[in-house]
Amino acid sequence: MARKRKGEQAGLVVEGLKRDYADALCALEHQSPYQLLIATILSAQCTDERVNIVTRDLFKHYPTADAMAEAPLKSIEKLVQSTGFFRNKAKNIKECSRQLVEQYAGAVPRELELLVKLPGVGRKTANVVLGTCFGIPSGVVVDTHVGRLSQRLGLTKEVDPVKIERDLMAQLPQEEWIMFSHRMIHHGRRVCKARKPACDHCNFAEFCPRIGTT
Repeated sequence: MARKRKGEQAGLVVEGLKRDYADALCALEHQSPYQLLIATILSAQCTDERVNIVTRDLFKHYPTADAMAEAPLKSIEKLVQSTGFFRNKAKNIKECSRQLVEQYAGAVPRELELLVKLPGVGRKTANVVLGTCFGIPSGVVVDTHVGRLSQRLGLTKEVDPVKIERDLMAQLPQEEWIMFSHRMIHHGRRVCKARKPACDHCNFAEFCPRIGTT
């Protein structure tokens, strides 16, 4: 697909997402930027549904960076165990919270370069927090849904999330970066599912090349 055609395809996708998922919100439940940061760290290799179950209890015990930084590591491990890789996640959460308290008075910084220096925080996590909480379009969040759908819809041939994000940023207007990801995630859950996409019930049928579907 030529670059010009890719841009046209991206425009069709953006308009389709706006039409079908105008009010899409971040799937991770949170009451503060700090809580979204922690929830996103926990979401690695874990479903958002499971993370939401875990964080409801986790944030009852430790709702702020100050509280989490002082929490016993074993207690955090027990609370996040069902998210997988829980020892590493608990260690990162506690250390991230400690650094937030010591370096930023417990607040979440609004700069991508500062966020990605925190334990457990990569570019995807930083993009989620900056976009959702602060309205800062620092990039395009590429999770499993966004990556899969971007390939199927002909927006990228890449498989690496960083390269997929680069392709999307080149095709999408910056003002669409934040909501694009939220809407793609909703579409991936409701219609364009991994194992059995509901192509017969998809409003994108007129312009979707269905790459990689059977």
